[in-house]
Amino acid sequence: MKRTHILFLFLFAFCQPLFPRGDGDVAGKLVVYTYDSFSSEWGPGSAIAAAFLEETGIAIEFNAPGDAITTLNQLIRDKSRADLIIGLDNSLLSRALDADILEPYETPLLELVSPEYVIDKSNRLIPYDYGYFAICYDSQLLETPPTSLENLTSKAYAQSLVLMDPRTSTPGLGFLLWTIAVYGDRWPDYWERLKPTILTITNGWSQGYTLLVTGEAPMALSYGTSPVYHVEYEGNTRYKAAEFSDGHLMQIESMGIVKGTEMRREAELFIDFMLNEFSQKILAMNNIMLPVMKNVSLPASFDAALQPGKIIPYPSLATNSEEFQRIIDNWTEIFSQ
Repeated sequence: MKRTHILFLFLFAFCQPLFPRGDGDVAGKLVVYTYDSFSSEWGPGSAIAAAFLEETGIAIEFNAPGDAITTLNQLIRDKSRADLIIGLDNSLLSRALDADILEPYETPLLELVSPEYVIDKSNRLIPYDYGYFAICYDSQLLETPPTSLENLTSKAYAQSLVLMDPRTSTPGLGFLLWTIAVYGDRWPDYWERLKPTILTITNGWSQGYTLLVTGEAPMALSYGTSPVYHVEYEGNTRYKAAEFSDGHLMQIESMGIVKGTEMRREAELFIDFMLNEFSQKILAMNNIMLPVMKNVSLPASFDAALQPGKIIPYPSLATNSEEFQRIIDNWTEIFSQ
């Protein structure tokens, strides 16, 4: 969610396409639910959709109500209005599969995807890009970045960190799961220690990262690939991602065919198209994430991406819907006190 062009951060409210299916639909039109930055003018969706239309004659209509969590919630409420969903990640895997809203698709292109990126062995969710959650910082405002989750609670960082709400944001949820992966059952105690460090908690990534790039906060939760944007499109190395000795969680973004769609073949074609070299490069350059397909060449700006020395597996409760809801309730209680 992460991760599209920074200009989008200031204009996203004016360019969120919402295209509910109606009586005026034409043949050969695929309705795709996704998160807002994916389908914005500066996100990867518009370029991929245009190329897909040119190649297949199939038009794409994006329904982008907000972050991936909001998108999934809307799809669960009314799955008949969509053919495909794009943008669900590891943290939403259990909810999506338990809701039984997706159909499996064994695309032959999965043979070219490393097994570590396949989060669903049933092939109801198929990966298309990935990245690592990280604390990004403004090196002109913060000379010494934090080196671990525990170090982040230091008094030196009081009122300096922007996080996202795990109830409405996949990065926010990813950070919560990151703390659980490191601290286990003691994660609520960690969040109590972290409270003084937090400047604010925003509803989504776009609002949160804006506070970093406008100088209102020296640190914000984002991705290890976020510095790539600033190098590639601004030519500066001011914004960096801090490497944590605890390790980093990998976010894998995935897509799936909505159960019962009458556009099954068209949806399969689009999934395959998302995995071709053209789309994988568009995703890298416009979503500022890493391609899941092997042998996709990237520009030198990606040298600025964080390459974590340690990658943490998602905590097992991320695959259990009941425990998932329990931790959300616990987190909400911590911040309601």
